[in-house]
Amino acid sequence: MNLTIKQTALRTIELEAASVAGLTGFIDASFTKAVETVHQCKGRLVISGIGKSAIIAQKIVSTLNSTGTPSLFMHAADAIHGDLGMVQQDDVVMIISKSGESPEIKVLVPLIRNFGNILIGMVGNTESFLAAQADITLNTTVSKEACPNNLAPTSSTTAQMVMGDVLAVCLMQLNGFSGQDFAKFHPGGNLGKRLYLRVADLIIANQRPAVLSTASLKEVIVEITEKRLGVTAVVDANNKVLGIITDGDLRRMLEKSDNIQSITAKDIFTPSPKTVSASLLAVEALDHMRNNDISQLIVEESGTYLGILHIHDLIREGIV
Repeated sequence: MNLTIKQTALRTIELEAASVAGLTGFIDASFTKAVETVHQCKGRLVISGIGKSAIIAQKIVSTLNSTGTPSLFMHAADAIHGDLGMVQQDDVVMIISKSGESPEIKVLVPLIRNFGNILIGMVGNTESFLAAQADITLNTTVSKEACPNNLAPTSSTTAQMVMGDVLAVCLMQLNGFSGQDFAKFHPGGNLGKRLYLRVADLIIANQRPAVLSTASLKEVIVEITEKRLGVTAVVDANNKVLGIITDGDLRRMLEKSDNIQSITAKDIFTPSPKTVSASLLAVEALDHMRNNDISQLIVEESGTYLGILHIHDLIREGIV
């Protein structure tokens, strides 16, 4: 039967989705033991494989390292030619294989057994050599590959990857791995910035527009214009925040007033403005702006004025 491109795509998705759904039947006592073993491990989790399974192993190692479980990748072919030296006494070893019968796996497994390390087998054939030799087995059996010839690793590698994610998430839960911990391992890029960048980091380079409540209208306009943030704080002699004046406030005042000669800051400012602490995460400050439909926030600590956070600061850093 000749399938259209759309039919082939949908069939592939359905088969791979079925391989993932099938994993629910394999979350058993053996899986729990594997998670607990890795959690209690005093060394690292060394993950090995051959072919496509080796690529999946590398992805799982990356996920584990970024979520608080120290891990290493060891290619099965390289392991039997010297890389086995990376396995230390306190490490747990996990080998990933669909068949569990690859020649390299058959050579590697006895060596791991001789070292005395606990061996976890993530395997798609529970009757295989790897399954029989492993101390703990993670079952990733699939009924059919998405490949039309049922040959190319497709559904099976998807199942392996998802099982690795499940393992990582369970370990995160046991380790109490928090967003702050995640930020330590992801300091780069926009993701890292969302996790560690604080308001204080963004306002360092900004000017600090401020006027006293007695400032004239001209002084207010000059301050807003020179500091180029579209806003000024109104403070008292002790630098305590009294209010805020935006360029919008100026326009509305000019529309309503005919005599502007005697107007001062206290006639214009909005009292009790929206403020944030300098220690607040930048992404949380963004939420304040969105929730209040504003583009600037006064930054203060214990009422003392520190500066202005502008939406452009967040855009510049990729937070928005």
